[in-house]
Amino acid sequence: MDKTPVMDRLIAPSILSANFLELGKAIEMVNASEADWIHLDVMDGVFVPNISFGFPVIEKIASLAKKPLDVHLMIVDPDRYIERIKKAGAWLISVHYEACTHLHRTVYAIRNMDAKAGVVLNPHSPVHLLEDIIRDVDLVLLMSVNPGFGGQRFIENTYEKVNQLKDLIARKNSGALIEVDGGVDLKNAPLLFNAGANVLVTGNTVFSNPDPAEIIRKLKH
Repeated sequence: MDKTPVMDRLIAPSILSANFLELGKAIEMVNASEADWIHLDVMDGVFVPNISFGFPVIEKIASLAKKPLDVHLMIVDPDRYIERIKKAGAWLISVHYEACTHLHRTVYAIRNMDAKAGVVLNPHSPVHLLEDIIRDVDLVLLMSVNPGFGGQRFIENTYEKVNQLKDLIARKNSGALIEVDGGVDLKNAPLLFNAGANVLVTGNTVFSNPDPAEIIRKLKH
């Protein structure tokens, strides 16, 4: 089955915000919804002050998922694990600019495994840092909160960063998509899409609602 989505106004629910006692039901809900990707936050307790899940959970999610797995590595030295992450079922693997000593090497290691490669910027990292890598990545993820925990307040400067990134992508003739993660809700989602974002990650907004599939539909449209 081809899981490759159409690249326009995509929604990627973050499984980190799901009820892990009913994880299978959460995946089935996302499968049946209008969501496009399934977003997985992998945290090591070092790069960010939290620990999430590892390979066994990713493999189980992949076995149920009918949507591409968008894996965000919030870890130090991601090169150690990208091959295992790909084998576990990742379709897209994103690494932090701040965590990679040799970012080009890491990006090409991901692409050489036939995975999509993304680079992530923390809120304090300016867009111009991507000048020399933007043509080589499939996606840029802008963090709109400080990474590590869900439920944080959206950082308003993100709109400006989306605009700056959109200009950089156009100027460098890059095909990279723009993804935003953190504090995304029904109020700011249309503003982010209008600013130029292609993919929105949303966790609490979806999984704290009694009808998460309906929230996904509203976010998308």
